Amino acid sequence: MGLSEAAPPGQRSEAADRLTTLVATGLGCGYAPVAPGTVGSLLGLALYWPLARLHTTLRLAALAVLVALGTWAASHLARRLAVADPSVVVVDEVAGMWVTLLFLPLTPLTALAGFVAFRVMDVVKPFPARGLERLPGGWGIMADDLMAGIYANLVLRLVLAVLPHA
Repeated sequence: MGLSEAAPPGQRSEAADRLTTLVATGLGCGYAPVAPGTVGSLLGLALYWPLARLHTTLRLAALAVLVALGTWAASHLARRLAVADPSVVVVDEVAGMWVTLLFLPLTPLTALAGFVAFRVMDVVKPFPARGLERLPGGWGIMADDLMAGIYANLVLRLVLAVLPHA
């Protein structure tokens, strides 16, 4: 499509709205009638599973892309809905799950333990996670869950060190 064939501004806006909604809501998981954050975390686990076979550098690159897209999409949707942290935005849970599992061997047991650890840390929001919610726009939406993922990753490492056969 050349410059003279570019979509009219209204159509570009509608396309951007659809794309950001799809990303921010975790492919629609944010519309789950019960516990959308938990559903978004399950999506994060499902999407991470095939990534676990990739080299660490590629997993870090995928995480960086997810955080960048998620921050942009969450900002856009929050602004459009005029809500600071809409409950339909679950891309932050997806990214938090990825951080939880990063650098760890992915087995069914570590996946389950990581899921539980992340959900607990996401709900409890130990310092400084809760304070990170005050960052502007999508940064605040994403940052607290990324911090919860770091805490969950550390808890999971501790569990694996104490119970090495887990």
